[in-house]
Amino acid sequence: MKEALKFFIIFFKLGVFTIGGGYAMIPLIQAEVVDKNNWLDNDEFLDTIAVAQSAPGAIAINASILIGYKLKKIPGAIACALGVSLPSFLIILFIVKYIYNFRDNEIVAKVFKGITPAVVGLIAASLYRLIKASKIKGLLLIIPLLALIAIVIFGISPVYIILLAAFGSIGYHKLIERKES
Repeated sequence: MKEALKFFIIFFKLGVFTIGGGYAMIPLIQAEVVDKNNWLDNDEFLDTIAVAQSAPGAIAINASILIGYKLKKIPGAIACALGVSLPSFLIILFIVKYIYNFRDNEIVAKVFKGITPAVVGLIAASLYRLIKASKIKGLLLIIPLLALIAIVIFGISPVYIILLAAFGSIGYHKLIERKES
């Protein structure tokens, strides 16, 4: 029970101090889970993010559930999921109750315009750390570039990209197994 409370507190802090959604939260989750607490190594964390990205729902919640489950099964999953989602719920509740009436206020608008570039920077930092941790080199760099082009230029849904990558990887590894045997 004490560990579940620790998970809740850590993920609650992540939820409170992360503006910009799940992708902006990834480097902070990685710092806590991999660097500071050594609950997962970089490869396990990268796998967790890949699965969380592939599953329906918010990446931060999915990742927190996967991490919590790996650490302490159902109690860990619940503690991490509540920890990461409760701050957003409370902040949105506060905004609706108190700040929504000030949405046309010039100062509030300027604050949100200032936050936007910082969020883009957090997402870019997350992308950089994920690329670095994935150890993608050489010809494998073509795959994320093709995925980027498919999504941005041709408007192909990321769901199709993920499915194609998953089935392509299965096929590739089956082909290698046949060559080895």
